[in-house]
Amino acid sequence: MEIYPSLVTIAALTLYLIITLNVGRTRFKYKVIPPATTGDPNFERALRVQQNTLEQMVFFLPLLWLFCFYVNPIWGSLIGTFWLIGRLLYALGYYQAAEKRIIGFAISSLSSLILLVGSLIGMILVLIK
Repeated sequence: MEIYPSLVTIAALTLYLIITLNVGRTRFKYKVIPPATTGDPNFERALRVQQNTLEQMVFFLPLLWLFCFYVNPIWGSLIGTFWLIGRLLYALGYYQAAEKRIIGFAISSLSSLILLVGSLIGMILVLIK
């Protein structure tokens, strides 16, 4: 069943690639010359989406795999899919206005928290056996 978490991992990396390419596109569109990280607010929001998604992926990906290993790969992949939906909503909202990122952030954060707690419980149960 490793195909499901593998597909979620590829989807997460693809989403991150698209978000990263969007930073380059907005950098060019708003003429924010590297290494500058400030300029037009539209560019700054695109950059924050990319940075925050990277920060969250460092937390999410290991938890996805730990949950899938110690609990259940189908449930882990389903929760991971919700994380992806949350990240997509986060990006689409944040591109419009900073205050529109909240729902996506909440969905992805809750998904990560569920993966964390589930992984810990799964590992404890393995240790007890």
